[in-house]
Amino acid sequence: MSEQPLNPTPAGSPDAPPTDETPTGPARTGSTAADALADAPNHEAAAADEAAALRAASFERARRLRMEPRFPGGPAADPAGSHHERRIRSFQPRRSRVTTGQQESLERLWPKWGLDIDGRRVLDLAELFDGLPVVLEIGFGMGEATAQMAADDPGTGILAVDVHTPGQGNLLGLADKAGSTNVRVANGDAVILLREMLAPESLDGLRVFFPDPWPKARHHKRRLIQPDFLDLVAPVLKPGAIVHCATDWEPYAEQMLEVLTAHPRFENTAADGGYAPRPAFRPLTRFEGQGLDKGHVVHDLLFARV
Repeated sequence: MSEQPLNPTPAGSPDAPPTDETPTGPARTGSTAADALADAPNHEAAAADEAAALRAASFERARRLRMEPRFPGGPAADPAGSHHERRIRSFQPRRSRVTTGQQESLERLWPKWGLDIDGRRVLDLAELFDGLPVVLEIGFGMGEATAQMAADDPGTGILAVDVHTPGQGNLLGLADKAGSTNVRVANGDAVILLREMLAPESLDGLRVFFPDPWPKARHHKRRLIQPDFLDLVAPVLKPGAIVHCATDWEPYAEQMLEVLTAHPRFENTAADGGYAPRPAFRPLTRFEGQGLDKGHVVHDLLFARV
């Protein structure tokens, strides 16, 4: 038996015998490099496909979260469906942090006093408000002014529309605390409500207090008070019903006055054809107070439907 060498030649050294794992010459080495270069585009394409799939999955998860209601039985995330229409909307849905109290109000009171604007039915306001005359309020913020007006005038129903989930919960809680049963909170796009869910001459008034002024010129088309919007409003108002707008943004007030004055279905209640004094029934809102502190001038406009 031959002796094994005490210091065998390390595998991979120039003197080592060939093995199945050891390249045998330049041809093997060149082939491996060429294969690697040939495979590189395939690896890059696979990585790109995987990244695209991950992005698509992430987008789909986010879309599903937006579509899911935050509270079982509460306001829907997108009641009419984003497919409903492609027009520019005058609002952005806001689903910021909801407090424990607001959540409790939504879960407890939404089934009784809340409704989603889904565009699939015409509301029976007489049934919804037990026969009370009904005023539509578009955009109520956190609901303090709306709750106060409802408490001060229990003989008028207020259909309050907004997309701000914390505000919806807050208004429901305030109305419940005050014992007011004449408030209903609608979640979604007011344009869909006006166009598809209200019967002709079913409203006794419309209130739009401090809407988003969209101050940049390129965004003026997003302002709510426009001729097309008034075309939707006029048919659902009873003759003599009041459209009451208020804003602390001077250029928007001027546009509101111009648009309302020019519309044939509305007549200014101010004798001089200008702005009206703030009616006693409209509370001084927190937002309005902030504007006044900054030196803003608040304008009220009251136009009757003719």
